[in-house]
Amino acid sequence: MRTELASEPGDADRPNEDFASVGLPASGQGGSVVVLDGVTPPKDGTGCLHSVPWFTARLGGALTELTVSLPDAPLVDALSRAIARTSEAHAATCDLSHPRTPQATVVIARWTPATVEYLVLSDSALLLESPDGVVTPVLDDRLSLLPRSALATDALVDSTVRNKEGGFFTAAADPSVAARAVTGTVPRHEVRALAALTDGAGRWVERFEEGDWTDCFHLLRKEGPQALVDRVRALERGDSARTFLGRSKTHDDATVVFVEF
Repeated sequence: MRTELASEPGDADRPNEDFASVGLPASGQGGSVVVLDGVTPPKDGTGCLHSVPWFTARLGGALTELTVSLPDAPLVDALSRAIARTSEAHAATCDLSHPRTPQATVVIARWTPATVEYLVLSDSALLLESPDGVVTPVLDDRLSLLPRSALATDALVDSTVRNKEGGFFTAAADPSVAARAVTGTVPRHEVRALAALTDGAGRWVERFEEGDWTDCFHLLRKEGPQALVDRVRALERGDSARTFLGRSKTHDDATVVFVEF
């Protein structure tokens, strides 16, 4: 098995809000990948004493443990338990009802000799490659399908579409949001390799349109995750007219995990 991971903050002066792990149980049977993209908080606060990296480390650590230690629990249950455990860790000190309480997008993939399970919540991506080279993206596209008018300001997003019916969902303080994730299971023999990406790395496809998800996967297979991150950084620096970036931040945290069975 080949595993490679790359993760870079968007700003060297700020902590990386992403989280990534590869869990391999001592039995040698199967494993899991967890990738989280922490949602950058607004300047006027989140109602929480803790940082987004604190949250993603807690949630990601719980998910890594649960996906390996409870191999028969569905991934929705693992995410629900992990959110509950993380919420309990700061419920006594923080306002978890605040719409911008620390939160994150989620990608989980877990494999056994028989199956590959997956879960995707919000705008990170999971790519599955079949033995004949066909790449299937697993995406939660609810955020991208919202009209631009619904995303005009942070206040509008928070009051109308963030973690609300008809909008989009992230892992925050409510364990029930796990049931909103995109989930599925495929036979293990139908997956030769997989990759999990936060949207900062997925910009190569979704923002700069350098290729499709199949092209992206081929780049990862040939050159590795760091090469993809490096190419995204070069594209970001080159977009001085903000033709592609628009109102988005110039550099975003970028994380990629690649696994070849």
